[in-house]
Amino acid sequence: MSLRQKWDQLGVAAYNIVLTFVPSHTVRLGALRLWGASIGEGSTISRGTTLFDIDKIVIGRDCTIGFRCLLDARGGITLGDNVVLASDTHIITGRHLVDSDTFEAVFEAVSVDSFAWVASRSTIVGGVSIGRGAVVGACSLVRTDVPAMQVVAGVPAVRRGERTSALDYSAKYRRLFY
Repeated sequence: MSLRQKWDQLGVAAYNIVLTFVPSHTVRLGALRLWGASIGEGSTISRGTTLFDIDKIVIGRDCTIGFRCLLDARGGITLGDNVVLASDTHIITGRHLVDSDTFEAVFEAVSVDSFAWVASRSTIVGGVSIGRGAVVGACSLVRTDVPAMQVVAGVPAVRRGERTSALDYSAKYRRLFY
């Protein structure tokens, strides 16, 4: 194992075992940046969120990530500006090929464009892009791309409507000690 791999594993362990529970946004975001995450100004990640492959996470400005989310970035995760991932949201970029004799793993990136809102307890799987201003309803499973401004919900997530907002807001939200 290379020194870089050891450093990355140390970061994942330190963050997920201890630092994710520290009631300071500054400490948590500073640690993630130390281990290679790119996090824009004004963004926040609430306590209890678990991250894998920290150096493959790119988060834009003024994003809000809720409590107890899972960001499995082994395939890469990119969030635009003003993205909201509500509590208990999972982004999982890895999967196994069920017919593989060797239980082969596949990793595919996930991107969530600016002003998108992913409601609580939703899951987004690898290879999916969520368009600008799109909304994913609570408890949804997103397995295919979601176009800009589209509202989807369900298991699997299907089109439920279209968003008409001018998207003239900031998703920045930071509660003290959260």
